[in-house]
Amino acid sequence: MRILLTGLLLLSPTAFHAQMRAVVPAPAPAAANRVYSPGVDAGDYVYVSGQGPRRPDGSLPPTFEAQVRQALDNVKSVVEAAGLTMDHVVYAQVYLEDVSKYREVNQAFAEVFTKTPPARAVLGVAKLPEPPVQINAVAVRSLADRRAVVPPGYKSDESASPGMLTHDRLFVSAMPGSDPSTGKVPDDPAAQVDFALDRMKAVLEAAGLDLRNMVFVNPYLTHDIPMRIMNQRYALRFEFGNTPARATIEVASLPGGTHIEYTGVAVRDLKQRQAVRPKNMPPSPTASPCVFAGETLYCSAKSGFIPGPHGGVYASTTAHQLRQTMRNQLDNLEEAGMNFDQVVAANVYLDDLSEARAFDEVYVQYFSHILPARTTIEQIAPADRTPDKEDHYPDLEQLSFIAVRSPASQ
Repeated sequence: MRILLTGLLLLSPTAFHAQMRAVVPAPAPAAANRVYSPGVDAGDYVYVSGQGPRRPDGSLPPTFEAQVRQALDNVKSVVEAAGLTMDHVVYAQVYLEDVSKYREVNQAFAEVFTKTPPARAVLGVAKLPEPPVQINAVAVRSLADRRAVVPPGYKSDESASPGMLTHDRLFVSAMPGSDPSTGKVPDDPAAQVDFALDRMKAVLEAAGLDLRNMVFVNPYLTHDIPMRIMNQRYALRFEFGNTPARATIEVASLPGGTHIEYTGVAVRDLKQRQAVRPKNMPPSPTASPCVFAGETLYCSAKSGFIPGPHGGVYASTTAHQLRQTMRNQLDNLEEAGMNFDQVVAANVYLDDLSEARAFDEVYVQYFSHILPARTTIEQIAPADRTPDKEDHYPDLEQLSFIAVRSPASQ
């Protein structure tokens, strides 16, 4: 399905860049000068890169609680550099190397967000660039229409709103695969998937929306949930070929002993939702390559998979796989009439964080203007890199994008 651009007036690159800007607090992390922007102001929304636990002088607070607070302070410094406050934050993702410390994270969020906390997802991962915690965020520029969404009968002591509504979108917190009435995790993986989907649907319905409004979904799951079962149950909920963009990420662990959770973004007006699919990608029952929410394009996670007949991942190194991944993402962007310089945020999933430098050397070649905000993690332990009998290699990297076609004037 090709987007018809006839009749659409697109901003020129010059006009676009006049509104899109990097957000750099003082002092900025050293790595930000080379491979990512601490934040990107894209008009209606500000995207904050994953923030670690170090103080601006590079020192590390002595306790985990203080490290979480410092990561949140680092988010705050980026948000304030964009002229906003923490009240403008509508969504956050928290990455932990030890998910058993979830309670301390919850307490820190309660202390920082004393009024209406943002929607949130918390994940246990194998490794972070700066352990033990990393937090990214999205902030909305206008507080008009910003409100928490709580389904009827919702019970939780978490310092996160189930959903956060803005003027045009709904950000949905991670909804776990547990029974909402008892908190128990069923033994059946399919039942866990259904619970998580039902709970996400309940948040949407509390906002007057439904699953058709979803533009991007993150299924986060552990190895205890077979991918085949997850995809089967998931596909039943969406229209074939018109599913949300999706980044399905296996993680080391999830809070509360759950094995799957869904989080994502919905657009309030279905007229503002449009799926994008390059010609070399067949329709899918589980994910659209990209989906527009107004002028914002949410793109599924891509790897170095070569599409078409005899497709697969044939490159044996992270750097070589990344070049194919960027080609795949460019197919998506070009189908939408866009390019890499309109990317405002990226999530990077590496098989081995020790290869981050090799990844970065290739990654930065694709951006000529503003480097996107970025979060980088190693979500599970490295894979066996032995090729299979068809000479296919495992994914050594995955990359999802958010791009903005024409950010609103400030």
